[in-house]
Amino acid sequence: MSGFDHRHMNGAILAAILVLAALFRLHDVQQPLVDAFSWREASTAMMADNFFLRSWNIFFPEVSWTGPDPSYQGRELQVVSYITALLYAVFGWDDTWGRLVAIAFGIWGVFALHRLIARLWDEAHAHAGAFLLAIMPGAVMIDRSFLPDPAMLALVTTGAWAYVAYLQNDRLPVLIAAGLLTTTGVLAKLPGIAVVVPMTYATFAILHQRGRLSLGRLLAILPVALAAGALILGYYWWAHYLGANYPPYHVAGSGYLWSDGLSRFLDEAFYIPATWRIASSWLFTLPVVVLTGIALLTAPPTAGDAQTQARSGRAPWFFHVWFLGAAIVYVFAAREIKTNPWNFHIFNVPMAALAGRGLILLVEIGREHGLRTRALRLAAIAAVVVFGGSIPGLSLMKAPYADHGEKLGTKLSELSQPGDLVITATPTIGDPVAIYYSRRRGWVFPPGGGETEWSMLMEDGDAIEALEELRARNATWFGITKNARDMQRRKFLEYNKGLIAHLDRTAERVVDDDTMLIYRLAPRADAAASN
Repeated sequence: MSGFDHRHMNGAILAAILVLAALFRLHDVQQPLVDAFSWREASTAMMADNFFLRSWNIFFPEVSWTGPDPSYQGRELQVVSYITALLYAVFGWDDTWGRLVAIAFGIWGVFALHRLIARLWDEAHAHAGAFLLAIMPGAVMIDRSFLPDPAMLALVTTGAWAYVAYLQNDRLPVLIAAGLLTTTGVLAKLPGIAVVVPMTYATFAILHQRGRLSLGRLLAILPVALAAGALILGYYWWAHYLGANYPPYHVAGSGYLWSDGLSRFLDEAFYIPATWRIASSWLFTLPVVVLTGIALLTAPPTAGDAQTQARSGRAPWFFHVWFLGAAIVYVFAAREIKTNPWNFHIFNVPMAALAGRGLILLVEIGREHGLRTRALRLAAIAAVVVFGGSIPGLSLMKAPYADHGEKLGTKLSELSQPGDLVITATPTIGDPVAIYYSRRRGWVFPPGGGETEWSMLMEDGDAIEALEELRARNATWFGITKNARDMQRRKFLEYNKGLIAHLDRTAERVVDDDTMLIYRLAPRADAAASN
């Protein structure tokens, strides 16, 4: 087969993989934000709303679940939410836009990984790795979610691809593009910083192979690296300052080694048992873990003879080192990553690439058996990955866990007027999904912000006091889903019977059905008198 035919064949395979990635991610794209990630998705969606409705300043991301005042939060650069807000301005509000923006980044990430693997290994491994990233349930689930992580992974993968290209072809504009893409990716979500580890390895490996490793060459790269570092440090300093100095005094993320202490991490075995449950049940699933294990037990592929490698430059251990970089991030933020598992997205690139390597190794066993045998083996392995891992994993994570919260929010939207403030308690206490779908501002209950633990129910006395404080701040509606429970699995309606009795004495029960309770709150007597 000629080189021209090979290029056409490889292009057709890549196109098929991208179509597959799109089909997996677009399935049920109009699902409301009620899946396993609803809590974080609702906050991201609120930030898009507030860019669109209140202020276009990207450096002041704002949620709507801490009352009527500005609720700035210390968060990553809002790439996905800001693009979504721009789409609202053009096409009108629809919660599906957030998923579509994330999906676009996810498909882009599959393409970028394909081209990165092709530069480092070869086209066959690029096809295998991109195929795995296209269908791995964790990658698909995160890429279809209204979260910042799909932008992060797509951008840092593209940045790594551009940087490897620069190391191989010496074109300065490619270096600058790599710096901009990687920096934006890390700003989009901090775990992207893990990509610096394999990029550093590639610098020395590729330049050494090409006979171009010198102090002068490293100094040529240094200004771009320093500029990237300054931008990343500067932005995250600002995010911390914003969250620490503006109500509700909330900086995203918790559960780091330096805050929890090494002893707690050791007591929890660095949360490895919980991480394994996540990895095996939906993030990677056992078929992908097995394929990755096969790759880790063998050497990485080599492309061409030694003379060809020296001329073009290769970094064969790139994805092993990427996995190491992600593992270093995990060591310092294990509880945060385990608690908010979309942070595992940075692992999906090395897992897909290495699992792709394992797939190639299994398919190529006994090459003497012929093309037909290898094709049947490939189809069988792919079927195991899809039907034994991807579909069950996605079914688990896409289940509508927060659908009662969405219904509560929709009902509050119907009952309330613009400017009304709502209080909500949803299937998972602390989840702001009902506030988001109410299209109002208000409070989760218990109220969140600062160091307050708002995923746990209060004792009745404290809960009544908190309610009255919110009533004094002009809260008009209190909605509760009947399946609301906190992180200790305590049911709201059973644990806070005293609060419900207080509401029945001091408020009007407007809705009481199988799904929800909604009260209209009368103004507090002292607040009404002051008005």
